[in-house]
Amino acid sequence: MAGSSGLGGGAGQGAALRASRAPLLLVALVLGAYCLRVLPGRCPPAARTLPPAPPPSEPPSLVRRPGAPDLPVASGPGRRRFPQALIVGVKKGGTRALLEFLRLHPDVRALGSEPHFFDRCYERGLAWYRSLMPRTLDGQITMEKTPSYFVTREAPRRIHAMSPDMKLIVVVRNPVTRAISDYAQTLSKTPGLPSFRLAFRHGLGPVDTAWSAVRIGLYAQHLDHWLQYFPLSHFLFVSGERLVSDPAGEVGRVQDFLGLKRVVTDKHFYFNATKGFPCLKKAQGSSRPRCLGKSKGRPHPRVPPAVVRRLQEFYRPFNRKFYQMTGQDFGWG
Repeated sequence: MAGSSGLGGGAGQGAALRASRAPLLLVALVLGAYCLRVLPGRCPPAARTLPPAPPPSEPPSLVRRPGAPDLPVASGPGRRRFPQALIVGVKKGGTRALLEFLRLHPDVRALGSEPHFFDRCYERGLAWYRSLMPRTLDGQITMEKTPSYFVTREAPRRIHAMSPDMKLIVVVRNPVTRAISDYAQTLSKTPGLPSFRLAFRHGLGPVDTAWSAVRIGLYAQHLDHWLQYFPLSHFLFVSGERLVSDPAGEVGRVQDFLGLKRVVTDKHFYFNATKGFPCLKKAQGSSRPRCLGKSKGRPHPRVPPAVVRRLQEFYRPFNRKFYQMTGQDFGWG
């Protein structure tokens, strides 16, 4: 009896131990899935061909280092160049829309994907970065967009080291709306994410600036760091709200900033009432109208008014400082 009692007790303890581990296992699975979806992905693959060897006038850092693998030399019309302009921010501000609108211009050649060179893939080297770029002819501008550059500490120093004359475009949006849109995107990829109240540490107490959805909207702080490397004249700040309400006007400002003729105008846009977003009457390389993907214009989750008001109060001093720094009032309050 004693033996059977001991066995029964052991089985009971084992069952209890397994039961106690079950919640921990569930948490680990959820966190694992979240990390796979949210954490930075891989660097994009390099093009199959690389540009010609850099001329002697270019910095020695651009020359292939001894021991590096031999790669084929580019052939065909034009050549791959480093970008002369970058869309550096911000996430969920309207950067994809701006890039697609600019690609209508015959003198703009832009990389479609986000290379993340100056934040995630810098160790791959400048030759690798240039290999990603589309070929351009003389007079054309090479561009790329990676919105995370604006909030990456190392990005301005690295960009300046490559090109101190770089033109920098930042698409900004009401930081409260931007944070909710950011959360909506993450929620679509990770169902079961905690509510938007995780913007606060406790209840409606201090705002949690460690959460990236909140931190990205501190535009003045990020810009202050960039201004240590680039003068304000190298920046153009595009209103994400006006990019929706007046796309031709905002794109016109960008064309002026880039020194381009205003080719992209009102005739290229129409407003899609279903998406609540402007679409292209004629997309690049197509004779048919085109709107951005399904993820653009995604419905936002309902956020309690008290939460919105609390965030508006939090961002107000940062917004005012940003207005002073840029000389533009974006009307966010």
